[in-house]
Amino acid sequence: MALPRILLNLGLDSALAALALPPAIWMASPGAWPTPSWWLGAIPGAVLALLLAGLPVRLPQQYWRFASLRDLVAVVGAGIGGALLFALGLYVTGAWRPGNMAFPLIHAFSLTAFLLAPRILAPLKQAHRVGEPSEAPAQPVLLVGTGDAADLFIRALQQQRAPAFRVVGILARWPRSAGRRIQGHPILGGIEEAAEVLERLRGENRMPGAIVLADPDLHGPALEELLDVADREGVAVKRAPRLTALDPARRDGPVRRFDLRPVAIEDLLDRPQVPLDREGMARLVQGRRVLVTGAGGTIGGELARQVAALGPSQLALLDHGEFALYGIDLELAETHPGVPRRALLADVRDAARIARLMEEIRPELIFHAAALKHVPMVENDPMEGLLTNALGTRVVADAARSIGAKAMVFISTDKAVNPTSVMGASKRLAEMYCQSLDMQARHGQGGMRCVTVRFGNVLGSTGSVVPLFRRQLERGGPLTVTHPDMRRYFMTVREAVGLVLQASVVGAEDTYSRDGAAQPPELADGGIFVLDMGNPVKIVDMARRMIRLAGLRPDEDVEIRFTGLRPGEKLYEELFHGQEPPRPTQFPGLLVATPRTADAALVGRAIDEIAAAARQGHGKAALAQLSRLVPEFDHNPGTAPAAKA
Repeated sequence: MALPRILLNLGLDSALAALALPPAIWMASPGAWPTPSWWLGAIPGAVLALLLAGLPVRLPQQYWRFASLRDLVAVVGAGIGGALLFALGLYVTGAWRPGNMAFPLIHAFSLTAFLLAPRILAPLKQAHRVGEPSEAPAQPVLLVGTGDAADLFIRALQQQRAPAFRVVGILARWPRSAGRRIQGHPILGGIEEAAEVLERLRGENRMPGAIVLADPDLHGPALEELLDVADREGVAVKRAPRLTALDPARRDGPVRRFDLRPVAIEDLLDRPQVPLDREGMARLVQGRRVLVTGAGGTIGGELARQVAALGPSQLALLDHGEFALYGIDLELAETHPGVPRRALLADVRDAARIARLMEEIRPELIFHAAALKHVPMVENDPMEGLLTNALGTRVVADAARSIGAKAMVFISTDKAVNPTSVMGASKRLAEMYCQSLDMQARHGQGGMRCVTVRFGNVLGSTGSVVPLFRRQLERGGPLTVTHPDMRRYFMTVREAVGLVLQASVVGAEDTYSRDGAAQPPELADGGIFVLDMGNPVKIVDMARRMIRLAGLRPDEDVEIRFTGLRPGEKLYEELFHGQEPPRPTQFPGLLVATPRTADAALVGRAIDEIAAAARQGHGKAALAQLSRLVPEFDHNPGTAPAAKA
């Protein structure tokens, strides 16, 4: 607190101490009144006594406008202490004092009341002071959430001069809270009773204009059910700002008007929090030199963020795209300035360049996320996909192994299972090479570990369906879906990368477990880690939900148009091939695929032959060789006819 404010508080508290003394004298001795000369010494003495008693509790440094219960308790203590010190001074000096022995208690009561009154009134006076006056009526809202979240939202509204929202009631997470009140607002029922509550409010002509989610932990099926109820009743559902943005006790500036935000599609994923071995991740990364390829992409960028937080001795960021690399490097410079970094512009297909960089930076741990991942784009230029995904992986793996790296983690995809696209087949070929290298390292009891991690779509990633739907919604539609039966696995990028790091801990160690047990036996044979993606989601259902989240009606306000399968696409993605049955691990969220492997030298020569054919423009020869190596590759290069709803 600034010195002028402290001095002002000292002056105000001194005045309150002076004003509190006459009422205390009158209440203690109504028939007696001290002489005027007595007051000349008593009032400064009462002020000094309060100031001395207030020093231990820092009374002058309090913000009256933000007085908390703890602050008010300190005021009571200062009032009692000041009264006792004043009474002690009267006794020591022998000055006139009331004959009533209860005077110190009466004085303490009077002084405390005078000190408390402005500290209680100040927050009330502050209410409705922030923001520009508005003639628009406040929108009635039904608040979802109890406890601190609901309390902060209501208190933040009270800080507004012209609140944009008016709480008509609260829905609690637990039905037994019904009938109680928060800040004077009634809890009308539990979330599962939302339909009955809304029907009752409609009958009372108090229908809310929106349902506001103050509870940040509400997601998954409970949120889905609430959205369905709100959709039937024609009520929008919005999220309140973060709790830190609502907190009226913040001292870093004036409280501002806030806006509600839409519910994100990510909130509807029923993804329970998976416990991760953070200590193991820190043990793997801390103090080591780490390289992330494809660092400018969605997965590579999140890998770089989470790795930087684990304290590597050096973090090298490699990408072929200049602007994407600049963006992640700038972000890490701001968020993790203490981590030494290098931004490297390079193409993973350039073997000589990658070899020189490996020799120069000598990474101990490599996360290989660089790839061409967009199925139709790779179908347009299949040779580029083969060169980047298959040859590029081999180039990075060979260069890393040659400089003695501890481990390389290869990011694969569910499209590598029974592939119908060149992208998926090229990633399967890369999987085979990494598996074979890992088998060599494990059976030889040394060398670089090569950990393969396979998972499905990441929500919000570059080129994924969610950003596409958002752009189409901004234009007013239509939302384009390839087929009404199209399904995909989805996971948030943060969760996916957390599980990738977890798999890296398991795969990069010879033996590792929480209870000392050995690794799953499949890992000794080049097993692939597969992230538990939950249940697949119908893309058309996701489109309809996003339209509703935008406050619009599917097929009425926004059209959903089916365009037909694109080249290389499948209706259903798979995480496991029929010959690699999944096996659980002791780590939640991680499965292991029983491997189908080949000899590293054989796969390596085949990749070289495919790359040579691709560079010479012999596409048919390259694809024929790819089909021989990946026999389950059932190429679908054509465009299916448009599906009908």
